[in-house]
Amino acid sequence: MKKSLLISLLSVLLFLQGYGQTGRTVLPFNDGWTFRKGPLIADKNQSDTSWQSVTLPHTWNNKDMQEGKNFYAGEGCYQKQFPVAASLKGKRLFLRFDGVGSVANLYINNRFIGEHKGSYAAFCFEITHVVKYGEENTIVVKANNKAREDVLPVNNFLFGIFGGIYRPVNLLITNDINITTTDYASPGIYITQELGNKKAQVGVTAKIENKRLHYTNVQVQTEIKDHQGKRVAISVKDASLSPQGINIVHQELPVNNPHLWNGLKDPYLYALTTSIIAGGKVLDAVTQPLGLRRIEVQAGKGCFLNGIAYPMHGVTRHQEWQDYGNALSNAQHKTDLDLIREIGATTIRFAHYQQSEYLYSQCDSMGFLIWAEIPFVNNFSGKESENAQQQLTELIRQNFNHPAIYVWGMHNEVYAKTPDDYVSVLTRQLNDIAKTNDPGRYTVAVSGYGEMNRPANLATDIQGMNRYFGWYEGKIGDIEGWVKGLEKDYPDYRLMLTEYGADGNIHQHTDSLVTDFDPVSGQFFPETYQTATHVQQWAVIEKHPYITASYLWNMFEFAVPMWNRGGVNARNLKGLITYDRQEKKDAFYWYKANWNPAPMVYIAERRNNIRHQAHVKVEVFSNLELVTLQVNNNAPVTGHRGANKRDIIFDDITLQPGNNTITATGIYNGKAYTDTITWTFN
Repeated sequence: MKKSLLISLLSVLLFLQGYGQTGRTVLPFNDGWTFRKGPLIADKNQSDTSWQSVTLPHTWNNKDMQEGKNFYAGEGCYQKQFPVAASLKGKRLFLRFDGVGSVANLYINNRFIGEHKGSYAAFCFEITHVVKYGEENTIVVKANNKAREDVLPVNNFLFGIFGGIYRPVNLLITNDINITTTDYASPGIYITQELGNKKAQVGVTAKIENKRLHYTNVQVQTEIKDHQGKRVAISVKDASLSPQGINIVHQELPVNNPHLWNGLKDPYLYALTTSIIAGGKVLDAVTQPLGLRRIEVQAGKGCFLNGIAYPMHGVTRHQEWQDYGNALSNAQHKTDLDLIREIGATTIRFAHYQQSEYLYSQCDSMGFLIWAEIPFVNNFSGKESENAQQQLTELIRQNFNHPAIYVWGMHNEVYAKTPDDYVSVLTRQLNDIAKTNDPGRYTVAVSGYGEMNRPANLATDIQGMNRYFGWYEGKIGDIEGWVKGLEKDYPDYRLMLTEYGADGNIHQHTDSLVTDFDPVSGQFFPETYQTATHVQQWAVIEKHPYITASYLWNMFEFAVPMWNRGGVNARNLKGLITYDRQEKKDAFYWYKANWNPAPMVYIAERRNNIRHQAHVKVEVFSNLELVTLQVNNNAPVTGHRGANKRDIIFDDITLQPGNNTITATGIYNGKAYTDTITWTFN
């Protein structure tokens, strides 16, 4: 403990050396915590030896949530001692939590500071007036992940509500004049933009607090720098800051010949810094990314980025890994994004809740267009209205400045019978919050039905539909009749296919396409069928620009503690990559062949390697024009195109008894690309 305190003190002293330059210090607050599962022991005379040392991020459900429905849901307590230097008196101190599941109560020195409801948004509390300066202080966080009717999500049916301080915590130190930190934990500055002919007009609104006794004259300076650090625009505005309430300062900055943010092709970012200056000193400063772009979703035509059609090849993602739960490092978040980049996706639906701030920032710099939403999902209680509005406001204000975000999600698969029912009214209220806070972005609501005229889904700019043809309803090929019907009847409506796919267990296969499954309680979910679903349905999707964006479900397997399906307990097996991130399923390479232009050849059904018939079909996914197949030492043969030109079928291939070496070869710019597997014929 003494070593930890010494490190904390040294950290404060080191940060304070440069304090006058930026006016703000951000100290990581993730070490030196202890954790106890269950409530605090009330009897001070009773010894409590159940505390264990932990480092944040931390969840107590990293194991049990993936084992079944008997996971621990309830209270867990975190405690930490930390010194506050006497020299900090006169500053303002804040604790900012990036995410605590699900309801958090904060105490400093046995004094209640505040409560936050909701696992997925950041929250920030001021602790200036409760800490002891020059002394050691005690912080206690009580977290509770039990499902509640008044907190979204209201159940664990589609995904589990993990408990714990599962994202980082920071101690913020500012001067007594500062850009606000407690406006729903937002950056305190809001950036808008208008693109014209060879010119961009950037607007910046700053919320500033003055905790001095009198009006204070300052200069508010906003500066835009390019990627090389060169200034491209600056605005300096005099302001007399009131000691009461919030001071709103707005500035306009023209950027000539702007370098546009152009998705994966060129995700160019400027840096925008707003500073408060008095007497030649910077009292506070906040820097945010600035990506100059224009995004349009046109009914029946698709998505356009900066006036040019942009392919919306989409995946969805849950924020969890096997054995880690949702307490992920930045490196793990980046691994997921790199895998999404590899498959060739251009857009991501982050489902079904606000995800890591780091993740959104990485999407800015990598060039993904992303969808952000709140966990109003699957069901409703009638008691979550206030919390839903809070979580949407947090989502928008905290992430307002990310250029990667193009749409805010209101809900997923919650329904109403009439336009005046609870869910319909709440959705309109949520949409109004979104449009009031951010009129420049689209809104979307998602239905699990294929009908456009659903009462709870017509209040937003875009309607999303989750369609699991061939899995929860109908046949795989029914997707084409569905989209053709909507094209005919609703040509002026913006539609997105927001979930589709099928479960696939990499240890289960069939030699022919078996279609008799029970997707709710069955235990046989062969990867073969998952692959066929994606092959056939993507071939339809790509032919219909009326589907302005599509999002396959899901990029990664994830835990569903209430399920027992497909031969793996507590798992949604629709992911194209296994829960541990170790295996990429065949469908992953199908999309890679369609979306990623890098030359590739892949033979499907490699895990179905024990064959019982001599005459077989071989399916190859490739983005190369000419692909041949060689079995053992026989002469190469050519195949025919299947669902589309990237699906190559080789019929009536003959296997010999024992092991058979099968090699697919494609040529690009004179270079051979090959893939080889072994099938054993018994």
